[in-house]
Amino acid sequence: MTVKKSERLIVKFITNQASKDEIEALNEWLKEEENQIVFKDFVKINYAVDAATYTFDSSEVKKQLTEKIQKEKNVFQKRRFSSYYKYAAIFILVLGGFYFYQNSNLFNHKENVVVPRQDDIVLQLGNESTETIDISESKNVTDKDGKVIGKQEKNRLVYYKTDGEGELVYNTLKIPYGKKFEVQLSDGTIIYLNAGTSLRYPVQFLKNQNRHVFLTGEAYFEVSKDKLHPFTVNTKEVNVEVLGTKFNVNSYSEDRSTDVVLVEGKVSLYKDDKRNENQVYLTPGIKGSNIHGQQKITTESVNTDYYTAWVKGSLVFKNASFESIIKKLERHYNVTFINKNKMLGREIFNARFDNEPIEVVLKYFSDSYAIDYKINEDQITIK
Repeated sequence: MTVKKSERLIVKFITNQASKDEIEALNEWLKEEENQIVFKDFVKINYAVDAATYTFDSSEVKKQLTEKIQKEKNVFQKRRFSSYYKYAAIFILVLGGFYFYQNSNLFNHKENVVVPRQDDIVLQLGNESTETIDISESKNVTDKDGKVIGKQEKNRLVYYKTDGEGELVYNTLKIPYGKKFEVQLSDGTIIYLNAGTSLRYPVQFLKNQNRHVFLTGEAYFEVSKDKLHPFTVNTKEVNVEVLGTKFNVNSYSEDRSTDVVLVEGKVSLYKDDKRNENQVYLTPGIKGSNIHGQQKITTESVNTDYYTAWVKGSLVFKNASFESIIKKLERHYNVTFINKNKMLGREIFNARFDNEPIEVVLKYFSDSYAIDYKINEDQITIK
């Protein structure tokens, strides 16, 4: 195992982010005595823990571990409990006088642990009233008259299809930084919403009318096919019209451009009113871009995985400036960056992180590019 990989596993373990397979890999690595020394030194250096400062009680650690297992039995199957104690024994032996649980002083040390803000997902109903969405819940969704029109399945809203008569009623989902959400519209279209995104959509689509939704931020669409009723994504700068396809739209107001990446099918892009002469058509693997405030839409071939990895929780930076990287990190983790190194902001980087805690991301940039930073709860200052 490389040094960087072992460091990532250590951070993921002590921040309660490690999967069962990652814990097993770390356990194997820790069987070597020299690796146990590395582990101990890493904790001391990176989390500013003084062994003499804290008392340690192995029975208390086992008690906390038991509680942790009980809470996470949806993740670790019961037959794995005994092996989990095996891993814990090694960690207890290695850490000695260190507390590494979430409620310990280790995790409250503001210099080394990021404490992201926790904001609510908000659903604005057609009658302008709002409610917050608790992603731990499952419940029915009703209209203003109390009629069931769909259901919430934790981090997903599903709307039922009805006859679609009467007037259009729009709901708006507002996703804060640090969270993602999914909605299935009444026509079967599935939309994955990224952090910092707002989507306005009809509760029901009407007969003999085209389908329109309004987006600010970023979303990945799997549009249900309906040749008679084209589906249009309206953003502030560009409109995207499809019949049935899969594509990603990135239209954050603070970004320089609106980007549409087609994964499957065919879409047309246009500014303002749709006319034959102002439409730009995309085929799979093509990105269409419009710089905000300009009329021209440009196209280029891309690797679509770079632009859709966020749906599965990954962050991919390809030839990205550090300034744009910290914008994405702010959205993804709901933190604030203060960059005092203006030259660094223009530097170009390539990196990929798969469901990593932000401490791992920061450690990577610090080790690989000697970037110095300081943490104060949800605020990260680049020196």
